[in-house]
Amino acid sequence: MKRKQGRKLALFVCILMMSCYTSAQNKETKMKELTAQEKHVIIDKGTELPFSGELLKNKAKGTYICRQCGAPLYRSEDKFESRCGWPSFDDEIKGAVKRTADADGRRTEITCVKCGAHLGHVFLGEHLTEKNTRHCVNSISMQFVPATATAIFAGGCFWGVEHLMQQQEGVLDVTSGYTGGHVEAPTYKQVCTKTTGHVEAVKITYDPLKVTYETLAKLFFEIHDPTQADGQGPDLGPQYVSKIFYNSSEQKTMAESLLSELRRKGFDVKTTLAPATFFYPAEEDHQDYYEHKGTQPYCHRRVKRF
Repeated sequence: MKRKQGRKLALFVCILMMSCYTSAQNKETKMKELTAQEKHVIIDKGTELPFSGELLKNKAKGTYICRQCGAPLYRSEDKFESRCGWPSFDDEIKGAVKRTADADGRRTEITCVKCGAHLGHVFLGEHLTEKNTRHCVNSISMQFVPATATAIFAGGCFWGVEHLMQQQEGVLDVTSGYTGGHVEAPTYKQVCTKTTGHVEAVKITYDPLKVTYETLAKLFFEIHDPTQADGQGPDLGPQYVSKIFYNSSEQKTMAESLLSELRRKGFDVKTTLAPATFFYPAEEDHQDYYEHKGTQPYCHRRVKRF
């Protein structure tokens, strides 16, 4: 009896340890929730119809990442036209793709090293490129991340927003400027008259593989007061209001989600959203203002809200 109880206890401990290990793995690798069609290919090792994938004809510069875990898999410079009906690459990012003999005994399957997602198959000896290799990958197994992306935020005087955004890792450039108005190429003096409809804003160019739009938007909400309706601190007027100009439906959805989260936390947020319009860079003396002046922003500082 004691021996049976000991075995049961050992089995329970083993199961508990495995559960903790799996939980740790899941925390370390954040998995995306997949649709039925995505599961068919990524989990069940299915194949999408040829010439149907959204990434087949994509020629933009950037990185192809695993749809399930987000790990970088392929670079745009290694993509080529093979006319096979699926995106083709003659090289992968080092250490990103695992090769395994396929169940059919004829082909070689390729999977994501990080999460095991099924990508497709690799073929050698076709002489289609100098590397003589073709990774035949399902579009649905991947997502494309452009080499750079942009975000536009307005949160009071652009000097302070620019200064604090520049300190975020992954941000490549921050430009102060004017947007959202009806006057073409306005000057600082014109915007200050409060008659052009423009707001002072910053245009951020960033590397999506190093920093996400969510991170930037959260930082935006923490470096200014989104609950002030008439400006920021002593800077009052319509050109200083809190506003997000989104470049895509994904950016809009993320901004709305963060606004809802802040309101659930009890913040009476006044920030509004609008589609991005033409952005006019401000005059040169307004760029990198605090870097040249050697001081800190007078009405912008980081306050933890998330």
